[in-house]
Amino acid sequence: MPEVLSNIRLLDLLDIGIVAFIIYRIILLIKGTRAVQMLLGLAVILLVYVASRIGGLHTLNWFLSNFLSSIILVIVVIFQNDIRRALMHVGRNPFFSGMSYQEETALIDEIVQASVALGQKKIGGLIVIERETGLKDVLETGTAIDAKVSSEIIQAIFLTGSPIHDGALVVQQGRLKQAGCFLPLSQNADISKYLGTRHRAAIGLTELLDAVAVVISEETGKISVVVNGGITRALDATDLRKVLGRLLEPRRKPSTKKGKAKG
Repeated sequence: MPEVLSNIRLLDLLDIGIVAFIIYRIILLIKGTRAVQMLLGLAVILLVYVASRIGGLHTLNWFLSNFLSSIILVIVVIFQNDIRRALMHVGRNPFFSGMSYQEETALIDEIVQASVALGQKKIGGLIVIERETGLKDVLETGTAIDAKVSSEIIQAIFLTGSPIHDGALVVQQGRLKQAGCFLPLSQNADISKYLGTRHRAAIGLTELLDAVAVVISEETGKISVVVNGGITRALDATDLRKVLGRLLEPRRKPSTKKGKAKG
């Protein structure tokens, strides 16, 4: 053991650390997604392959050997959405770029107020908030607005008489950028049949990108938050504010220090 430790170089430790960090980031990326189940399935196949090799099951071993020889292609096909999201994370685009803490919290408050008001009136709405990954493809399908985030403007956009009330409203870099945007619907067969088009569109987008979607149900008035393809339903104003605050992560805390009074 001492001989082994003596042969370890600093470069080896750096190498191990980089690999461990990559594995850790991959685990965080797929945590809570369907990729975990698919990864477990591949692990089971690998165990069966090893068992067939040890047990002398030649036909099964030959079949699995040919399957695993193309494992890289299989992984790319199965995890294409997760790989795409991981590559997009390389270039970060912080949501609260250049905003003060007060502006950040005020923006969240405006979104919460609008969502609650729409829910009380049972007016459907879908608000997409950009985080690190850009939403350029989504913005190309809507109508440009470029307005300050305001509860009144958000409510006006989703009124039934508005020509852009059916699509998604996109919040980018702290402003209302585009309305009436069309989003890709999720193809996940496990989604509840009681969820409508807005919810499926929110799930479909967040399966591909790291955006946060706030959905207001037209039928029930309930508010949901969708992120990474997962949905949290029936949120009240307090819970919605907490969830958005956590997901959007305002970076600075308000100062609690008070200046000394001058005599």
